[in-house]
Amino acid sequence: MKVSDVMSKQIDSVAPTADVKHVARLIFGHSINGVPVVKDKKLIGFITERDILSKFYPSMQEYVEDPVSARDFEGMEERVPEILALTADKIMSKNPISVTPETPLLHAQSLMFIHKIGRLPVVDKQGNLLGIVSKGDIFRSVVGDRLALDDNEEYNDWLSKHYYLTVDWKGRLSSEIPDLVKLFNKHKIKKIIDVGCGTGEHVIALAKEGFTVCGVERSELMIKEANEKKEALPSNVKERIKFIAGEYGDIFNEIKGDGYQSAIFMGNTISHNPFNYGDVFKKTADLLTQKSILVFQITNFEKVFKIQHRLLDLIFVKGEDKGKEHAFLEFYDLPKDRGKTVMKTFAIFDFNGKKWKFDGLRNSLFAYLTKEKITNILSKNGYKDISFYGSSYDGTKWDYLFRKPFEPLKSDWLNVVVVRK
Repeated sequence: MKVSDVMSKQIDSVAPTADVKHVARLIFGHSINGVPVVKDKKLIGFITERDILSKFYPSMQEYVEDPVSARDFEGMEERVPEILALTADKIMSKNPISVTPETPLLHAQSLMFIHKIGRLPVVDKQGNLLGIVSKGDIFRSVVGDRLALDDNEEYNDWLSKHYYLTVDWKGRLSSEIPDLVKLFNKHKIKKIIDVGCGTGEHVIALAKEGFTVCGVERSELMIKEANEKKEALPSNVKERIKFIAGEYGDIFNEIKGDGYQSAIFMGNTISHNPFNYGDVFKKTADLLTQKSILVFQITNFEKVFKIQHRLLDLIFVKGEDKGKEHAFLEFYDLPKDRGKTVMKTFAIFDFNGKKWKFDGLRNSLFAYLTKEKITNILSKNGYKDISFYGSSYDGTKWDYLFRKPFEPLKSDWLNVVVVRK
């Protein structure tokens, strides 16, 4: 690959007469470590964070002339206004290392390694600035783009460290558990399996209501957290709970015949199986007793795409330390593979009391499930008694599960109850 394949053509550059204060704003505002200096489109220099910081320290001549003042590190900070008032040509590194669009990608990377720099200007034969290539650009191209999208175990491990810790579980469970309890009592359900149980909140809440519940999850990290919560429970509740980590098919074979009467898939769990959700349906049905209930809570993708313009939610959460915050951004890309899957992007930003910074991002494929698709696959598996409900969720406040009709352009969740008699 060549530099031209990955370089950025959107260039933050400055004129030689620009003051260092402007340069610093670009570095901080765009989270970069340096900017090129350009005159008449030609590259004449480069300024990095290191170039700016070096101005705080005395030169060798100054050190020789006044070694005592040269050691006054706290006093050096008083030079900030003086340094910020300097112009770019007084602080820039002249004759900077550069590459051309035709430079092999890993040759550019080797130059960065050798010279301990993070970005290289890209110029043509006349020295005109064309773009910038960074270590991040190269790493994403050489390594990142060749990795598969996150599988669901990795995705859920990541979520367990971030998003699940921010959910208002007290508020969510106070809305969802009463509806589940009413449904299970109506159909005389006693033993339940929670598929994709996360860190076990629904399992524990249902066990406290007197049900025997098994939580299954692909993520070993989540199951570890769930078992830690279980150990803190009273013995009469703890004895009604089991948590198992592994692939659903393997787990179902292990517990088949244990008399489970219902399976619940909360929080879009069924969509976490983008290519085999039909198989998960069937294996779940085979696991349950003849008289049984299935419950699905599925993101209403129709509203996400038609009304919310792909944005699922943007949530702000207070950090543990005063003045700190976290922002969680979730959005979906439109389905492209004949409407089979959608890609979800989940990004986290942190605020330290002064500015925001990017903390992490994950992409994962989900099954693009709709009311029609659910109806079709359930009918093929012999289910006829299917009820659809809608519920809302504004990013913080949760709703009851089965008290409103499903409205394709209004409901945030599609909640499905399937009864096999």
